[in-house]
Amino acid sequence: MSALSSAPSAPSENTATEEDFLTPDAGQRPPGPTPSQSRFQVDLVAEAAGATDDKSPNSDASSTVPSGGKSSQECAAADPGAGGEEAKGRFRVVNFADPSAAGSAASPEAPTEGLQNGDTVMSETSLHSSTGGQHHYHYDTHTNTYYLRTFGHNTIDAVPNIDFYRQTAAPLGEKLIRPTLSELHDELDKEPFEDGFANGEELTPAEEAAAKEAAESKGVVKFGWIKGVLVRCMLNIWGVMLFIRMTWIVGQAGIALSCLIVIMATIVTTITGLSTSAIATNGFVRGGGAYYLISRSLGPEFGGSIGLIFAFANAVAVAMYVVGFAETVVQLLTGADALMTDETNDIRIIGTITVIVLLGISVAGMEWEAKAQIFLLIVLITAIINYFIGSFITIKSKEAMGFFGYDGSIMWENMGPDFRKEETFFSVFAIFFPAATGILAGANISGDLADPQLAIPRGTLLAILVTGIVYLGVAISTGSCIVRDATGSGNDTVSSQFMSNCTGASCKFGYDFSFCSENKCPYGLHNDFQVMSMVSGFGPIITAGIFSATLSSALASLVSAPKVFQALCKDNIYPGLSLFAKGYGKNNEPLRGYILTFFIALAFILIAELNTIAPIISNFFLASYALINFSVFHASLANSPGWRPSFKYYNMWVSLAGAVLCCVVMFVINWWAALLTNVIVMGLYIYVSYKKPDVNWGSSTQALTYHQALTHTLHLSGVEDHIKNFRPQCLVMTGYPNSRPALLDLVHSFTKNVGLMICGHIRTGYRRPNFKDLATDQSRYQRWLLRNETKAFYTPVFAEDMRHGTQYLLQAAGLGRLKPNTLVLGFKNDWRDGDMMNVETYISMIHDAFDFQFGAVILRLKEGLDVSHIQGQDDLLSSQEKSSGMKDVIVSIDTSKDSDAESSKPSSKATSLQNSPAIQKDKRSPTMPLNVSDQRLLEASQQFQKKQGKGTVDVWWLFDDGGLTLLIPYLLTNKKRWKDCKIRVFIGGKINRIDHDRRAMATLLSKFRIDFSDITVLGDINTKPKKENLLAFEELIEPYRLKEDDMEQDAAERLKNSEPWRITDNELELYRAKTNRQIRLNELLKEHSSTANLIVMSLPLARKGAVSSALYMAWLEVLSKDLPPILLVRGNHQSVLTFYS
Repeated sequence: MSALSSAPSAPSENTATEEDFLTPDAGQRPPGPTPSQSRFQVDLVAEAAGATDDKSPNSDASSTVPSGGKSSQECAAADPGAGGEEAKGRFRVVNFADPSAAGSAASPEAPTEGLQNGDTVMSETSLHSSTGGQHHYHYDTHTNTYYLRTFGHNTIDAVPNIDFYRQTAAPLGEKLIRPTLSELHDELDKEPFEDGFANGEELTPAEEAAAKEAAESKGVVKFGWIKGVLVRCMLNIWGVMLFIRMTWIVGQAGIALSCLIVIMATIVTTITGLSTSAIATNGFVRGGGAYYLISRSLGPEFGGSIGLIFAFANAVAVAMYVVGFAETVVQLLTGADALMTDETNDIRIIGTITVIVLLGISVAGMEWEAKAQIFLLIVLITAIINYFIGSFITIKSKEAMGFFGYDGSIMWENMGPDFRKEETFFSVFAIFFPAATGILAGANISGDLADPQLAIPRGTLLAILVTGIVYLGVAISTGSCIVRDATGSGNDTVSSQFMSNCTGASCKFGYDFSFCSENKCPYGLHNDFQVMSMVSGFGPIITAGIFSATLSSALASLVSAPKVFQALCKDNIYPGLSLFAKGYGKNNEPLRGYILTFFIALAFILIAELNTIAPIISNFFLASYALINFSVFHASLANSPGWRPSFKYYNMWVSLAGAVLCCVVMFVINWWAALLTNVIVMGLYIYVSYKKPDVNWGSSTQALTYHQALTHTLHLSGVEDHIKNFRPQCLVMTGYPNSRPALLDLVHSFTKNVGLMICGHIRTGYRRPNFKDLATDQSRYQRWLLRNETKAFYTPVFAEDMRHGTQYLLQAAGLGRLKPNTLVLGFKNDWRDGDMMNVETYISMIHDAFDFQFGAVILRLKEGLDVSHIQGQDDLLSSQEKSSGMKDVIVSIDTSKDSDAESSKPSSKATSLQNSPAIQKDKRSPTMPLNVSDQRLLEASQQFQKKQGKGTVDVWWLFDDGGLTLLIPYLLTNKKRWKDCKIRVFIGGKINRIDHDRRAMATLLSKFRIDFSDITVLGDINTKPKKENLLAFEELIEPYRLKEDDMEQDAAERLKNSEPWRITDNELELYRAKTNRQIRLNELLKEHSSTANLIVMSLPLARKGAVSSALYMAWLEVLSKDLPPILLVRGNHQSVLTFYS
């Protein structure tokens, strides 16, 4: 440590060039830490703040990149103009002290000096990145004493740091990135792997925008839990209902049921509040409120659908509250006989002026809006206190209107219900419930909260508690001091002699309101909506409270709608709405959203008839509450390790009950509005599901899908296979999935939604395998399969040769019962052109499949299968690396169009890679026409993507392999593309038993319930083939014969050992009959099936060790040459068909 501390610092003018950073002698270490400093640096930001004050020479916070031996103090003091751009490298350390003075710029004349202390080498030498030839600046840890101080020796292995886990920039600088495993583990001379994030951590465009905003967010106004959540929620929950409907509810339902109504509503909102708190404390919450919480929990489908209707409901709620305000003003104008025109138009005029003023307050910024909210809350609380004070002051003039002060007899009389005008408990509940909504007002501005995780639970739950108590207090208070009916006339007093005829609590006070039992009276709980104003100490304050309640709710909704809508647009779930994602000013205000909300509100204000729209709005809010509750249940059920909210007071079953309650309340309030809401949510859900937005938020839907898949796979493993449930589960040796489209498409045709399909790819080579490339290819081509709607898995492996790779896949591919049982290969068309050891390997793969009890299937197209050379690719088809910001870079033919010359062009994504370091080796010009053979190959490769039309699938079921030869064509003809094709069955038989054999096969097929159009019995299979075909076969095998009779025995054995594929004379003679049968079958195939869409034929078997690979390959060649597409099939001789139920 002392040696490090005493290292002399270089002169300040000495700076290193960019290249010097990458050499072992790039400069000296800055001085190390003094003993007084902590060995563990926990709070980097706090230490950085101190660094600017003491200018300590060991302040590591100000050293950003190696700066040619300059001390940290000199770096921090350097002229910002002189220090160029901070060198971008793999390891970036935040320049907390002064981001602009991030070390001196590269200076060409700077001399490099050797390391003073030779005990440690630089971390790594110059490494060439795969991202466009940039250098990686692998700084040595002398210049960043953080890790040195922690462990006492130099290491680039980082200690835990919160900034490594951020998806945005660190608070005072760039995002820190921990060293990758490859940088710590790989050999120094090995090329580094491609940079990248861990799975699922790629920043979406929306998150990149958020990162940019976070970096520029100095001076942003953020609210605490009181101003940001508590105030907003209380204002939104205490609506106009408190003053003008609560007394009517008590009159109808009585004190007991009114309290029950309030408690029921509060239970629903409390459960939702608990669920909101759980989601809000399960990770960092950005702007977007209910939309953000639901979308990040349940995924974009639910989030996108609820976000749109929630934003719309908030926009229409602005109109509803403003019209409530305007109606109160118009009533006052009517009382003063000061109407401008008529009532309806006055509501429109006042409403329009009000919403313009509210828009002005909102656009002025969140600060002004928050101040307005606090003022309105003070007015509202004053009005509530004013009522309670007034309820204790009895005035003689108010008695005629039904107010007598608190009295037990009045309370007892009002305890039970008195429903009138066809009202019921549920209809009264439906009228009250919207007054309990508004609990998401704080969550909706989550992006403007200083600490959403603390503010949302505390503010929301406290607001529900306070408002619930006030509603209960008002219900009990009004029911205890006001009678249900009063005439308002002082003449309705009753003298003592008539008291015996008087009924009702008012009689005790000398009033007889029995007149109201038969006639409508203007006063009392039942009749006067303004009764709280009459009771209060000073009536106009209640009017001010009504104004405050309506305007505050309108203002909260006017702010919520654009904020939620902006978050929705940023995620680009509905592509056409991205216009509204833009924010303005330091608070990123959604001005465009404000304007849109203003026009929606204005449109509904001009309608001025909101009785029909109000229940729909309540249902929209309830739908979002239901989904928030369901989100918590779903996340708990999925049991994902990522679900660990810091708010612990929730329960998955309580949340589920809350979701069900919300749905019940929706139908109680208004059944047709509930149905309409559900239809709209489902419609938007289906739309978003269909569009499949490119987002990955780690939703609980993903977690539950995994959980269910794992559970079902384990459950399936405990069940024995049954013939009735047999499915062809195919391991298809496609190589890269887009290099053999015909093989992929045909197998997919009979495995789609029926069985498993694994695209096996064996990567061979003499160089050391790059396993990171393998993992990258795996995820890239899996996405390619999904994008092409191919239900298959891509599984690449590294192996010494094809045979070993196939053995690995045959043994290890699949999981539990989801394991392949059939190996599918393409026919080796070029077997005569290359090394015959490749043929030996190819035939050995078939033998291995049978050894592992697999079935084997070989597809042959006369044009061939491999189209990768047309695409301008070599065997490493996907050697392109991801360029920055680009996922899935794959060059592939456009398989969605009919074949033409254009189809071979690289895709647009590929052409954008022209400047990438990983260009295709075959730089085929996009306009270069294809030669004739390639054109035919391309057309043939796409033939299984088209509808097959009327034709035949000819099944040559010559040998009983358990029924796989018959099952595959049956599955194929059940598919849409093949349904017009008829199955024709060909079997071998004897000339004198043709009819008998045909009937026997027809009986078998009918028992299997397999439709067929024709059965042909071939009685002439054993006829000798034509002479020219026999000669052609002799010519075919001539180069591969051993001809042991013409050489010494030892020489023959040596040659056979070194070239085991050679055909011996003995073997040729022994299998003469089998050879003739293959030649004869080819003649019959040409005769009967030359026009078939597909031929499915029993694959001839060759005994392992007895038939050489060259002879077996020759059999397959002569059997299948010059024919339509032919599928050679051989099951594992276990039954796959049964006629038992």
